[in-house]
Amino acid sequence: MAVHLKDKEAYQRLNYLYQAAHCVLSQNPENVELARFYCFTQKTVARRLVLRQDPSVKRTICKKCCSLLIPGVTATTRQRRKNGKTRFTMLRCLSCGQSKRLLNNPDYCLWVDRPEAQQQQKQSDLGLSAKGQPKTSEPEGSSQSSKPDTAQRSTST
Repeated sequence: MAVHLKDKEAYQRLNYLYQAAHCVLSQNPENVELARFYCFTQKTVARRLVLRQDPSVKRTICKKCCSLLIPGVTATTRQRRKNGKTRFTMLRCLSCGQSKRLLNNPDYCLWVDRPEAQQQQKQSDLGLSAKGQPKTSEPEGSSQSSKPDTAQRSTST
């Protein structure tokens, strides 16, 4: 079953802008300003239409300057430990100096990636589609079969 998105065209536009920023930086790493423009436009469109972006996309965009964070090109990456157990990945933007600290726990799973989240989303989609369908009129013979159902309901309570 295909999942129905509310703003499919808007998500396609966001995807295109994100891919364009990656493409620009892969062809010429000096085109940071053009990639930043694409990311800024993507962020503006998502904010204006109140759309949620995937966490993997949000992690690769600098919050301060809207630059695309690619390790070795526009960002530096370091692995850090805190209290000997907790591991973090430190991303530092080379344009503005903003740092991001991301949890680096192999056992951690985002809520979006968990199966429970997918089941709830499917159930809510099914509930919406069932409400939107018009009720069909029953043929004359089917009214007889509905009478025993009501009798069974009253005896079971």
